[in-house]
Amino acid sequence: MTDVIILEAGRRAKSYWLDLWRYRELLRVLAWRDLAVRYKQTAIGVVWAVARPFLTMLVFTVVFGRLAKLPSEGSAPYALLVFVGMLPWTFFSNALAEASNSLVVNTNLVSKVYFPRLIVPMATVAVAFVDLLINFGILLILMLWFRFMPDWRLVFLPAFITMAFLASMGPALWMTALNVKYRDFRYIIPFIVQYGLYVSPVGFSSSVVPEKWRLLYALNPITGVIDGFRWCLLGGQTALDFSTLCISTTVIALFLWLGIAQFRRMETSFADII
Repeated sequence: MTDVIILEAGRRAKSYWLDLWRYRELLRVLAWRDLAVRYKQTAIGVVWAVARPFLTMLVFTVVFGRLAKLPSEGSAPYALLVFVGMLPWTFFSNALAEASNSLVVNTNLVSKVYFPRLIVPMATVAVAFVDLLINFGILLILMLWFRFMPDWRLVFLPAFITMAFLASMGPALWMTALNVKYRDFRYIIPFIVQYGLYVSPVGFSSSVVPEKWRLLYALNPITGVIDGFRWCLLGGQTALDFSTLCISTTVIALFLWLGIAQFRRMETSFADII
């Protein structure tokens, strides 16, 4: 029995998402390779994954907690408030920074072999997720140190982790596609990450934001994610504003749609441009 090859216009587009599942092993291989390359030649290995959020927590605790005397939430220590906020923010910033340059770094692979290009930025986001898991271990140590443990709200944490993943994927795909054609974006992204840290509720509680700015504040997609993490991990000491959460969820869905649409629109030309 001979195999029959059917050439059908648009068939690749129709089977794209099925191909994404078929090439899932490539996703695992790329993620593992990126993870190994990141830590293989470093002297202290995975410590680098926790150094930045931990040191940022110390600086924010001193500047905002001790000097500016910004309030925490309930009885939660200010250091925990900051570190819990750093968890989704570090995941988001790492995913955005690494994914945006992923296709350029993998030029040889992209230009020679067919596979759904979406796998490449997804692999870098998966590596950022590993860093998030490592930071959860540090959070557990901090909670034991402060003798502060979460309550039943912890069961909702997977939902907010999923939100963090989707919030990272949308902008990451958008920036990845644009960076292939316009290399200037590799200089823009560090500014986005740097200033985004200060306009997101990482070093402060959302409760300090004036009511008249709440709508604009909620348009930041990571805001609802950070508030959700704190609501789950700080035992309800921090309030969860459902209107802010709904707005952030809507913005996340919009960015995800725009990111996928932009990426798919430019994907066929990646091999030629890169």
